[in-house]
Parts: sequence; structure tokens; C-alpha cells
Amino acid sequence: MKFQSASSETAEVPTPSNTLSGIARILGRAIYATLLLLITLATIAYGGADPLWKAVFTTAILAVSILAVFEITLSNYPKPAGIGILLPVLVLIVFAYLQTLPLSTAAPPGSGIELQFWNSISADPYETRIFALQLLALMLFTGMLLRYASPERRLRRLIHLIIAVSVASAVFGMLRQTMQHGPGFGLPMLLPEQGYGQFINKNHFAYLMEMGLGLVLGLLAAGGVRRDQVLIYLAVSLPIWMALVLANSRGAILAMLGQVVVTLLLFPMVVRVDQVNSGRAWKVLTAPFVRVALVVSLLLFCIIGVFWVGGDRLANNIEAARLEFGGPEESNLGVNRLRIWRDTLDLIKANPIVGVGMGGYWAAIPRYHDAAGSMTPQQAHNDYLEIIASGGLVGLAIFLWFVFLVFKRGRANLQSPDAFRRATSFAGLVAIAGVAIHSLMDFGLHRMANAMIFVALIVIVTGGISKQTATRNQNAQG
Repeated sequence: MKFQSASSETAEVPTPSNTLSGIARILGRAIYATLLLLITLATIAYGGADPLWKAVFTTAILAVSILAVFEITLSNYPKPAGIGILLPVLVLIVFAYLQTLPLSTAAPPGSGIELQFWNSISADPYETRIFALQLLALMLFTGMLLRYASPERRLRRLIHLIIAVSVASAVFGMLRQTMQHGPGFGLPMLLPEQGYGQFINKNHFAYLMEMGLGLVLGLLAAGGVRRDQVLIYLAVSLPIWMALVLANSRGAILAMLGQVVVTLLLFPMVVRVDQVNSGRAWKVLTAPFVRVALVVSLLLFCIIGVFWVGGDRLANNIEAARLEFGGPEESNLGVNRLRIWRDTLDLIKANPIVGVGMGGYWAAIPRYHDAAGSMTPQQAHNDYLEIIASGGLVGLAIFLWFVFLVFKRGRANLQSPDAFRRATSFAGLVAIAGVAIHSLMDFGLHRMANAMIFVALIVIVTGGISKQTATRNQNAQG
């Protein structure tokens, strides 16, 4: 009896490996919670638009990644699915750094800059290195989400957080629009009739609405919501849609309509096989003609709703768009999008291979911006043109490589036997589609909050779901 008692007491003493595993689980929970907290705080802080806030969140991500290194060394968790999508990002970071290396000691004619550091490919080496540092932080943020958001319960929380942040921002935006009469409305830098919600720029606010609305639409269409929760998700989508329209962003409305088209045309890709063969009604619903008719009908419904909610402000904005894209020369100050795009194309023609440096667009464009206006563009108002202008054909090739890997992983997840995996990947793709369309005419991903949430969407599309891990470590992965 004494021997058995002694053996029992010895068995309860924790071994070093169990202790390390316990520490790793605690670190894993803390890291995941911190990542969600950073997304929330970045959204509150004007979307992370201010350089100071960008620096704060970049530093915070780098600090959390140090904790992640300790957690990885203490655990035997397998390599997260989808981690290969980070390789092009790492290559782009190295390429951006190479753009800042000095080419010669002689200053270019008329530059007035004799520092060796400034004689490089990049028109602004300092900004290019800042870009590389911020991109490194976003890459680490992506990697950590791929690792710590893989259990199904955590992935659901990530999706619900993005939707909740979108709803809260939408409600705050509508309250501010109706109640603000002076400087400051909860946040001191918010001025009347400037921006929308907590964002200084209404177009950047619209990016957040598109990502939240895309997730809701995708989940509903792909069956990622239980039947008893469908009305809840529909109710949640209403304030997001209203705020998107009331923000009065033309690009956002176009992106929203694009999301509707993508959802209706592609949702049969994620339905279950038993649904496809379940009866005549489903076959009629998925027939090409019926799907096109549904797209047209829903687009008309959305357009009518947009004008009904948007009212005179939207009509005035559309008139401004007509002048911007086709008005007479004297009707603008030289900063309309068509002129900026034309000047950007001239910049690209002059620097076709390696561009003018990631983040160096603002410093290079004045040489090619010959408009009569007194304002000089800081961005190309088209992220695709800016990528080519900043990185040349090399940067474009890296970008296309990344897009290929993301959609390759996304396509594999759309064909997954797991219904939740298919639904979440489809929802993420719908949300990304809205951002991709809006980026044809704006630069909302330059804001830290939008970039972090967009990174989360990529994780939702490309990541794996470790159901076994979630079941085996129910308490640890909560």
C-alpha cells in the first residue's frame, strides 16, 4: 500500500515537458488574444492613419512576434497550413531594401543631394525602408494568425470580430453624421463634414465596410450560418450596408455591387454535393440563365436602395465623378484621377524594370505631374498602378506570384470536404473581391487597420482548420 501511494504521488509530479507545454499553451492564448486586440485598437485609432499610430502598431506586432518565437520553441505544433503564401512577401521586403542601396557616390544632376544613401533606385530611401519594416510586421502578423487562428473556434472568433468591428464603426459613423456639430466626436481629430466614422478619409472607412459586408454575404450564400442565425446576420448586414452608402464613396458603391455579382455567380462552387442533386428546384436555381437574372434583379434592387438611402449627397458625388473623369480641363485642379493615372503611366514608362521604390511614389511623381493645379498627388489612387510604378516589372511579378498562391490555396479550400472551411474561404474571397475592385481607384490598404483586417481575410481564405487540435486541447485552444 505504501508503495502504491508513493507511486501515485510520483505520477502527479509534472514533468519538464508537461510544464513547457503548459507554458506554450498559455503563450498561445495570450498571443492570439493580443492579435485580436491589435485589430480592434487599430480600427479605433483613426484606422491607424497617423504615422505615429502606424509606428505603434508595427512595434507591437514585432514585440508579439518575439513571444511567438518563444512559444514555437516550447511546443511541437506542426507548421501551419498556408504558410507558403508568405514567401513572395519576404521576397518583396528584400527587394524593397535593395531599392534603397546606394548605386554611386555621385548625386544625380540637379538633385542637390550629396548623401550616398540617397543615390539609389528609390526616390525616397527612407520611406522605402519604412515600407519594408511595416510589410515585415504585416507578414509576421499573417504568419501568427495562420498559426494561432487555425482551430475552428478561433477562426470563428476572428470572423466575428471583423464583423463586429464593422458594425460598431458603421453605427458610430451614422451617429457622428447626425449628431456632430463641432470638432471632436469621441476622438479629438474628427472634424465635421470630414471623413466618416472614426476614419479621416471616407473612402478608407468604406474599405472596412466592404470587408465586413463581404464576410456576411459570403457566409450567408455559402451556408456558413445556421438557419436559426440567418436573420441575425441579415440584421447585422443592414447597418454596414447603410453606412457604406452614407459614406458617399463612389468606389465603395461600385465595390459593393461587385461583391453582389461575385456572390451570386460563384456560390454554387461551395454547395454540398447532396444539395446539387437534391431536386429540381436547386437545378433551376443554379441554371446559368436564372443566375444571371438573379444578378440583374439584385443589382437593380441595390442601385435603387443606394439612391434611396444616399439621396442628394450621392447624386452630387456622381456629378463630381462625371467632372473628374470627363470634365473640361478648367473644372479641376490637376488632381483628378484620370490625370493622376496618366502621369503615373508616364512615370512607369520612365522606370519600367525596378520602379521608383516602394513608398517612393510621392517623391517621384512631381517630375511627371504637369497639371495646372497647385496640388501634387501623394498616391496614384490606384494600388495596381502604384505597385508597378514603385516596383516596376519586378514588383508586379512578385505581386502576381502572391495573388497566384493565395487563390491556389483558396481554391483548394473551396473544394474542402469540410463545409465550414468552404464557407469561410468563400466569404473571405467575397470580401477580398470588394477590396480588389475599390483599389482600382483608391488606396485604403495604406491604412494600418484596413491592412491588418485584409491580412486576416487572406488567412481566412488560405489557412487550415485544425479540428483535431481544437478537440484534443479544448481548454487550451479556447
